[in-house]
Amino acid sequence: MAEEWRLQKISYKVTQAKKYEVAILPVGSTEPHGLHLPHGSDFFIVGYVADRICASAIKQGAKVILLPTIPYGVNTNTLKCPLAISLRPSTLQELIFDVIDSLEHHGILKLIILNGHGGNEFGSLMREIYGRTKVFVATVDWWKVGGDMMEKIFTEKGDHADEFETSVNLEVCPELVHLEDARDGRVNPTRFEAINKGWAKIVRAWELLTQDTGYGDPRKATKEKGKQIVEIVAQRIAKFVKELSDTSIDATFPFFPQT
Repeated sequence: MAEEWRLQKISYKVTQAKKYEVAILPVGSTEPHGLHLPHGSDFFIVGYVADRICASAIKQGAKVILLPTIPYGVNTNTLKCPLAISLRPSTLQELIFDVIDSLEHHGILKLIILNGHGGNEFGSLMREIYGRTKVFVATVDWWKVGGDMMEKIFTEKGDHADEFETSVNLEVCPELVHLEDARDGRVNPTRFEAINKGWAKIVRAWELLTQDTGYGDPRKATKEKGKQIVEIVAQRIAKFVKELSDTSIDATFPFFPQT
């Protein structure tokens, strides 16, 4: 059966017959991505990456189910840009808590939250859920998994709708990419050296930081670069999924017992 790992595409007949060890929950966002990329970039990409992960993990024998992608994320700092849609961090957290409760009810006790948007931070969720559920939860920011390969594949550094993200969009949804509209992605520094150097943190007002919501020059993006980084990431995460699927939960999980 094609895409047998995608929950929204399979029937009750299938889910009744299968035993799942691991669930993957992709979480994206809906916000502007420069003049040349779709608002849905984050949830298109994270769903695609999750799909490639599951395809690889299942070939290796993993028992994994892919949950539908959450299309909204935390975008409070882009709300002054037209049609950015934002959830409060607490709202997103409560939504994920309910998904975790459902998984526990169904006996799926291992969850990977696959994050597709930098504004989604799950540290407080992980702390709050710890000890309150039988479900083991791991979070993965997908774009960080191939961090060691970024400088080998991409020539331009950026943060949003840049060469990297544009290349991945060219792999995922090329019909929605308009490179003819791409600009250089220059951004405005703040007035403070501490913030510009990164050791003082603020919430960046995106309409003041950027010219058109892009951060980084996307004009050297190619589909081949996007495919390359997606495959590297998918293979690495699939290995983790397979290992997680094969490992029983016991008193010392996920650690080795003391000797």
